[in-house]
Amino acid sequence: MRSLVNNKLTKLIAILFVVGVFSSCVSMKKYKDLTASCSEESIRLNSKVEELDGRVVALSNENDRYKKENSALKADTSRLGSMLRLLTADYNELDRSHELLKKQFSENFEDSEKVMAELKVAQDTLLAREDRLRALRSELEIKGKNLAELQMALHKKDSVTNALRKAVADALMGFEGKGLTVHMKDGKVYVSLEEKLIFASGKWDVSSEGVTALKDLAKVLEKNPDISILIEGHTDNVPLSSQNQVKDNWDLSTMRATSIVKILLANGKIDPKRLVASGRGEYLPVVPNNSPANKAKNRRTEIILSPKLDELMQIIGTN
Repeated sequence: MRSLVNNKLTKLIAILFVVGVFSSCVSMKKYKDLTASCSEESIRLNSKVEELDGRVVALSNENDRYKKENSALKADTSRLGSMLRLLTADYNELDRSHELLKKQFSENFEDSEKVMAELKVAQDTLLAREDRLRALRSELEIKGKNLAELQMALHKKDSVTNALRKAVADALMGFEGKGLTVHMKDGKVYVSLEEKLIFASGKWDVSSEGVTALKDLAKVLEKNPDISILIEGHTDNVPLSSQNQVKDNWDLSTMRATSIVKILLANGKIDPKRLVASGRGEYLPVVPNNSPANKAKNRRTEIILSPKLDELMQIIGTN
């Protein structure tokens, strides 16, 4: 660009020189003015040339950048084209698989409905069993808790009964071997009094020694207000010969039980509601009435002491 301009200036100066030499009518002043004008034009043209050179450089750089971007775009286009071809192949394969599955499902639709129905029934049954299992587990936990409470209550009752047996045995120790025994059976304390210790044959009045034993027992019962007291009279199977106030063994066993109740009430602060008098007659023997010794064992009065079972009954009722 710059060489082109210089060539034009050179030609212009040459022309002016020729004109100056061969034209005598041109003055020196005009020549100088023309030369100055040409110099200014030369400076302006050189400035323009520099500006154009800068633009050429900028355009050349921009052109290089565009070439690089074009190359990158070509590479991306090639890569994306390959990916598109792969995805298209995958799509076509999936489409074929989808059509195949649709065909298979269509052929086995009825079987599928049957299988789904069976699965639904099995699922509902399983859910019902799980609900029942949870309910049973909850019930088992409650039963286990109640069982533990019941065992504690039974242990407490046994402890009370054992303590009562010991207290009664200690209080009546002086009458052992004289027709009085103390033992436990079915969670209760039995004080068994043979006829020879407290009654004369066929009578219901308590002997003095029997009264002494009953007074000692009344002291123990007074200190245990939660104990129920049942007095049972028993006889052998020999009919009564007397026909006075009592007519048979029923009457005799009941009268003897009542006599003992009255002595206990008279010698201890015992709530009468705790006492029950009953007669069993000859119908609950401890041994067969087949010998005088056995008949003597059956002629007895039993004082049966039972701890209150309110707590046990409450737990059992809960269960």
